[in-house]
Amino acid sequence: MADEPWSPLEPRAVAELFDGTAARWWISGGVALDLFAGRAIRERPNIDVSTIPTDVPPLIAALPPEWSAWAVQDDTLVALGEVPADADVQIIQVRDDRRGTWVLRLNVEDGTDAAWLYRRDPRLQLPWDRAVREVDGISTGAPEVQLVWKALRPRPQDDADKDAVLPLLDEQARAWWERAILSIHPHSSWSIPVRTPRFPAKASWNRPGR
Repeated sequence: MADEPWSPLEPRAVAELFDGTAARWWISGGVALDLFAGRAIRERPNIDVSTIPTDVPPLIAALPPEWSAWAVQDDTLVALGEVPADADVQIIQVRDDRRGTWVLRLNVEDGTDAAWLYRRDPRLQLPWDRAVREVDGISTGAPEVQLVWKALRPRPQDDADKDAVLPLLDEQARAWWERAILSIHPHSSWSIPVRTPRFPAKASWNRPGR
């Protein structure tokens, strides 16, 4: 089943599916960057939709009856209904059982009523009105947030995303991204060229005196 093909929903179809719920959700990952850029930066094999733990049930309830939800647990797919209620589920894949294809991936992120929290390090926060934006009427994760997720171990395709999106960020978003990279992911290859007026960035292994 894990090897079955993807037939990802278009962002507008995701909005039509979930806008009727009371849940908080947003397009995330590479497709969010495409929406922000106003073009397809590169081919995307799937589509990511993010939410917070308390809003997973209404999103699952909104799925068509011929679709099923599967939690990724230790690199294994487990039917969501068979996962213990207290399990830390971070990724849920949704399958169109009729067609035998995957249609979306649901990422369970962290947040409070007031702010989005970075799951890898909750010191990094952003108010919801900055973490999630409306792009053509579709809830979309802010590009600077998506680039932070990609910064831990960036692949060549992530470099392509960054190179396309970073020049489009406004001053506030760019400054937040730079601070996040330096404080949360200082060992990332992306931290090396980052410069700020007061604190020229250096990777930790390149600091004098070590």
